[in-house]
Amino acid sequence: MALQSLQPISPISLTLLPKGSTAPILFQLSSSIRCSSVRTTLTVSLDDIPPNALRRKCDRNWRGGFSLGVDLGMSRTGLALSKGFSVRPLTVLELRGQKLELRLIDIAEKQEVDEFIIGLPKSSDGKEMPQSNKVRSVAGRLAVRAAERGWRVYLHDEHGTSTETMDRMINMGLSKFARQGSIDAYAAMMVLERYFSFTGHGIELVLPKQLELQNKLRKGPTRDADFFPEEFDV
Repeated sequence: MALQSLQPISPISLTLLPKGSTAPILFQLSSSIRCSSVRTTLTVSLDDIPPNALRRKCDRNWRGGFSLGVDLGMSRTGLALSKGFSVRPLTVLELRGQKLELRLIDIAEKQEVDEFIIGLPKSSDGKEMPQSNKVRSVAGRLAVRAAERGWRVYLHDEHGTSTETMDRMINMGLSKFARQGSIDAYAAMMVLERYFSFTGHGIELVLPKQLELQNKLRKGPTRDADFFPEEFDV
């Protein structure tokens, strides 16, 4: 997707800077981290705001918002939605820049989403690609808007999902025309499925640098009566 050149809002990923080092180490949710995640010296950690996939695994009684998978392309953005244990393609947007970001926020609000899982392009050896910087730019701006509502934005490796998506759609018997119109949404679905199958391991939290927004992330979104009816009983 040819992304518009907007004035950047400086986001930061959750990073740790070892003593005496000038190169930050990306702090991700790795396979070695379990339900009792490690603490960091940063204002907000993954322990404070774990992804829904990990919350679901650690607490069978957990109730919360839904997850929106996002596949950012050069001209189209595919979306997929997870409600409970079901994941489905949602829609394809042909928007760019601020219009895209505002539309994503609007869809998230209507679908009761509290986290975005954005596919991050990587090569087969795990290295980021030129498109990765554009995705990070969009994710950073979206993270600022989302944090205002207590919603989280994560990046997840999407390598190989394009091939998996096409194979899935062919096996489903979808026509070439149908595949062309919805492949981006199915790609977003594959990102979301991978995220849940990995229980959130390997994700990267996109964290706004403003302390006020970090505090809103820690607090989380407003409790919904559909999830916590007992708190709204008169």
